[in-house]
Amino acid sequence: MMRRLLVPLVGLLVAVTGGIGAQVIPATTTQVIVAVAPDWNAQQGVLQRYERAGRGEWKPVGPPIAVLFGRNGLAWGSGVAGANEAGLHKRERDGRTPAGVFAIGKIYTADAALPTGADYPFRTVGEGDAWPDDPANPYYNRHLIFPTVAERPEWFAKQRMKSRDPAYRWRVEIRHNSNPIVPGAGSAIFFHIRRGETRPTSGCTTMAEGDLRDLVCWLRAGSQPHFVALPQAEYAARRERWSLP
Repeated sequence: MMRRLLVPLVGLLVAVTGGIGAQVIPATTTQVIVAVAPDWNAQQGVLQRYERAGRGEWKPVGPPIAVLFGRNGLAWGSGVAGANEAGLHKRERDGRTPAGVFAIGKIYTADAALPTGADYPFRTVGEGDAWPDDPANPYYNRHLIFPTVAERPEWFAKQRMKSRDPAYRWRVEIRHNSNPIVPGAGSAIFFHIRRGETRPTSGCTTMAEGDLRDLVCWLRAGSQPHFVALPQAEYAARRERWSLP
């Protein structure tokens, strides 16, 4: 199923490569990751990396790859673009992946270092790292560090970041609902390793381990990377207006 899905979406990703229009992606951004879904309720899609020199045309990097979205599809998220769009919006525990345009944050890894060739800000997740997804928590959707057991609040055990789960070897932060943070609008959205070829997520975007490794090694902080996630029709409608690849 995943391989069949790649065919029509790859055609869209190749066809829409173009020039600069209205600025949604910052002019200083030279790396963009684009994930396109067949429709709002799709669990699967295709991801393509792009880069450009200065403000030149976007050029695809590497082959398109298969990705998995939320079990209930996508909903508008809150990032660089998407928060003001009409339609269904991302909510905590709705099983949907945020749609729109988002900055890429830090990489959180279970390893002591990133793979060879990677050069991007990261943190090795330890026993004291937490990322609350409870909308009632005053630290909702924030990364926190409690170095000692004595410092850890009562809620810590349920909100800590897992460091021994193979799917979380690398978590690349997708900055949804981060500025400002709205309680209940969705939290802890990352790229991470998929748990199966067809197993959807709770809201993250996942892929094969080798594909994620390639992405991690490609990212550069100086390129101010951004992520675009949209259903196919929405991408085509906004490509020129939003200055998308």
